[in-house]
Amino acid sequence: MLTLASKLKRDDGLKGSRTSATTSDSTRRVSVRDKLLVKEVAELEANLPYEGYYQGGKFQFETEVPDAYNMVPPKVKCLTRIWHPNITETGEICLSLLREHSIDGTGWAPTRTLKDVVWGLNSLFTDLLNFDDPLNIEAAEHHLRDKEDFRNKVDDYIKRYAR
Repeated sequence: MLTLASKLKRDDGLKGSRTSATTSDSTRRVSVRDKLLVKEVAELEANLPYEGYYQGGKFQFETEVPDAYNMVPPKVKCLTRIWHPNITETGEICLSLLREHSIDGTGWAPTRTLKDVVWGLNSLFTDLLNFDDPLNIEAAEHHLRDKEDFRNKVDDYIKRYAR
């Protein structure tokens, strides 16, 4: 669940309690990062397609947005245990746009947004699912050996961890 708006309101309330009574809301500074994040989170409410092996699962991701955002990418970790060739069971994610520098030129750029990150993560569950260059080698090899058993293990993980 995206709770950035409520966090920003809460943080703003804390800052407001520390400022003097002569400081009005209109003169308080809001960082460029926070302005970008509020706008981007509002845009993320669009429905994402769900299909493929991971259909029906609910996967939670933690996103840490650094102070230097949007010059550097956010750090993203999958909090839901998953059997996936591009996401480890401990949550590390292999997605080129999350890299500050990538060999293929598809890494992070200041023109990218959190919406791009969400679409990229969604693509890891559909069209960017990559068994040829895996982060979780065991999951990729499992898929190569026995696609039906791979699907069964994914389904089992969804039932146990992603409901």
